[in-house]
Amino acid sequence: MCPILRIRAKVVVFYFLFIRLAALFGHRKARALVAGQKQVRAQMKSGEWNRLHGCIWIHAASVGEFEQARPLIERIRAERSHERIVVTFFSPSGYEARKDFADVDLVTYLPFATRFKARRFLNALQPKMAVFVKYEFWPAYLRELKKRGIQTYSISSIFRPNQFFFRLLGRGYLRVLRCFTQLFVQDEASRRLLAEHGVHQATVTGDTRFDRVQEVMAHGLATNGNRLVPVAQFTEGCERVIVAGSTWPQDEALFERFMEEHPDVKLILAPHEIDEAHLHEIFNRFQGRYVRFSAVAHENAKAESNRNILQHARILVMDTMGLLSSIYRFGQAAYIGGGFGVGIHNTIEAAVYGVPVLFGTNYHHFREAQDLIDAGAALCVKNYKTFEAAMLTALEQHLNMGAKASEYVQSELGATAKIYDRIFD
Repeated sequence: MCPILRIRAKVVVFYFLFIRLAALFGHRKARALVAGQKQVRAQMKSGEWNRLHGCIWIHAASVGEFEQARPLIERIRAERSHERIVVTFFSPSGYEARKDFADVDLVTYLPFATRFKARRFLNALQPKMAVFVKYEFWPAYLRELKKRGIQTYSISSIFRPNQFFFRLLGRGYLRVLRCFTQLFVQDEASRRLLAEHGVHQATVTGDTRFDRVQEVMAHGLATNGNRLVPVAQFTEGCERVIVAGSTWPQDEALFERFMEEHPDVKLILAPHEIDEAHLHEIFNRFQGRYVRFSAVAHENAKAESNRNILQHARILVMDTMGLLSSIYRFGQAAYIGGGFGVGIHNTIEAAVYGVPVLFGTNYHHFREAQDLIDAGAALCVKNYKTFEAAMLTALEQHLNMGAKASEYVQSELGATAKIYDRIFD
C-alpha cells in the first residue's frame, strides 16, 4: 500500500474510534451506527448469510444514493427474479428508512472499512457482484473484491478535477478506482478526466436518479393519493403555490419576509429536519400562522372542517417523511433547500413535474442544477432581493420555464437500461 493510502487507512480507523467515543457520550446517530455494527457482526457470525452466497451486493451511503440504485434493483428483480440482492448502508438514517424494502433479500449495515473487516464481510456474504453508488469508494473493500476477481461496478458516479483523487497527495488513491470492473459515470467530462489519469474502464451512461424521479412522478398519486388529499385541498383554487423542499433555517428566513409581502401566494414548506426543535423555530418564524400536515392527515381528511382550515391557510408545513417527491406536482414554482449550507438537495425531484426550480448559491457540485440553469428552467438566488425577483419571475413564467425543466429531465432518462445491459449482456 502506498504511504498516502496508509495514512488514509489510519484516518479511517481513528474516525471509527471517534464514532464509538461519541456513542458512549450519548450522541444519537453515533449510537445507532455502533448498534448497527454490532447487528451486522452478529449476522455474519450466525451463518444466516449462507443462503445469500452468490448474491448481487449493492452499497449505498444513505437514502439519496439508495434512490439512485433503486431503478437498477427493480430492473434486476423484474427480469432476473432468481437473483439474490443484498443492500448495505453506512448511514443509520439510510438503513432505518429502507430496512424493510421488499425487493431485496437483505438490508444491513456495511462493517467499518478496515482490511480485516472487509475480508470477514466478503467471506460471510460471498457475493458474485458488487455495485457501489456515486461517491462510495472504500479502498479496503475494493482491493479485496479485485483480489477475489469479483465483478465490481460504480454507478452514477461523477468526477471533478478538485476531487482528492486528482490532487498531488491523492494520486495513489487512483489505484483504488482501477479496482472497478467498470465505472458508469454521469457525463463525458468525468470519463475524460478519468482517462487523463489512467483510469480507462469508464462508460458514460448518465444518472439513474432521472429514471427514479420519472417513476415517482408516474406512480406518486397511485401510491400516496389518499395521503395527498390535504395537500390538494390546501392548493385548491390558488394559482400561485410554492413548494419549498428540504429547507434549512437560512432558506426559511427568505420565506418569512416573502410571505408577508406577497399575500396572494401559498407555501408548502417541507423542512429537511422535522424534529420538534426545528418545528418550534418555524412556528416562531411564522408566528403560528400555518397548518401542520400531521394535524389534518388522518382518516377524516376529506371532512368539511379540514377543508375549511386548509382553504383559509397560507402555509402548510409537511412535518412527516416520505411525501416530498410527490407534492411538487401541486406547485407553480419549487425552491430547493441547502444552497446556503452544505449544498442543495434534489432538484430533479421537482423539475420532473414541469415546474421552475430555485436554489441558493452552493450548487456547483451538482451537474443537473447547472444544466437546469443553462436550459432556462432554474434560477440561483443570493439574498432576499434576488430571491424575491427570481420567485416572482418563476411564478409568472412557470409554464415556459416548467416546460424547459420537463424537457431537460426527459432528455436524461435511460441510464438504468444502459447500465443493466452492460452488466448483464
